[in-house]
Amino acid sequence: AMRHLPYFCRGEVVKGFGRGSKELGIPTANFSEQVVESFPSDISTGIYYGWACVGNGDVHKMVLSIGWNPFYKNIKKSVETHIIHTFKEDFYGEILSIVITGYIRPEKNFDSLAALISAIQEDIEEAKRQLDLPEHLKLKEDNFFHQPEGKIVNNH
Repeated sequence: AMRHLPYFCRGEVVKGFGRGSKELGIPTANFSEQVVESFPSDISTGIYYGWACVGNGDVHKMVLSIGWNPFYKNIKKSVETHIIHTFKEDFYGEILSIVITGYIRPEKNFDSLAALISAIQEDIEEAKRQLDLPEHLKLKEDNFFHQPEGKIVNNH
């Protein structure tokens, strides 16, 4: 899982399955299939953490799921980013820039929605702790997040 990290990625936010906010109370931003397919094919599925920025906004801590979400039995691999910040409105169509800096755990199935939500809350707490460490904190200031106005670079 670690040899691809940190992993820098940028892409448009698209509508996902609509489960994050509604069922889980944990909104996620989803990348298009093209962006998901651009990830290294051998990157391990599971839960990661890092930094995220919507458009030219502030950089926030995030937790990211890469995989098939066994609880929901997805057939397409997805990359879903939960930004640890409360946004006032949806940002579909915006450009999301992320830097994945660390790995938390492999993907796994859960017996119940409550168990899944509990695990995600633990992942969020772990991400917050890890991202306060100097080696992860320094990536928050990476130039990757400070693109010149109006310049959109595809996936890089």
